[in-house]
Amino acid sequence: MRTVAIVLAMLAATATAHAAEINAFISTAIKAATDELLPPFERANGHTIRASYAPSGALIPRFDRGEPVDVFLTDSAAIDELIKRGKVVAGRTDLARTGIGIAVEVTPKVKLAAGGPNGRVSVLVSSGEAEIGLQQVSELMSNPQVEVIGMLPAQLQLTTIYSAGVTTSASEAEAAKALIKALTAPSAAAIYKAKGLDPA
Repeated sequence: MRTVAIVLAMLAATATAHAAEINAFISTAIKAATDELLPPFERANGHTIRASYAPSGALIPRFDRGEPVDVFLTDSAAIDELIKRGKVVAGRTDLARTGIGIAVEVTPKVKLAAGGPNGRVSVLVSSGEAEIGLQQVSELMSNPQVEVIGMLPAQLQLTTIYSAGVTTSASEAEAAKALIKALTAPSAAAIYKAKGLDPA
């Protein structure tokens, strides 16, 4: 009986030793999808993900100021720039892409927004501050208070690819790689599609 207890204690210690706390910087455009994809990964692997959500234009300065980041999940142009600067390991992984959608409300106003959790176009539309909103459809669909009425026509469309990359300063690089693998698994495709994203 004592031997069994020792083995169980060793197994528990080993499991604890392999559990990681992953610092992830994630674009708000894919938040609706990652909100569903991250918890199962945490449960299956015993890892904890500390996710920070914002547009890449807000995340990169925080990273440059020294905030710890293991993995970036943001637009491919930002990942490519970070790779070029030696901040992200070469070889980004594309996760999904989305285009610009159109959402409506009834108040006749027009406003420009920079994005982010409180400045999202869908929030301006749903609050009545704007009549029509143009933004990545994945962000528009994440707000149930607006109606997405369609996509911009092909000649005006701008498709954004969202990608993942492990930072060169990652303290949990292996766990970050496992997370990226989970985010590109076939089982993730249906979640991306439901949130207005096309799997890469």
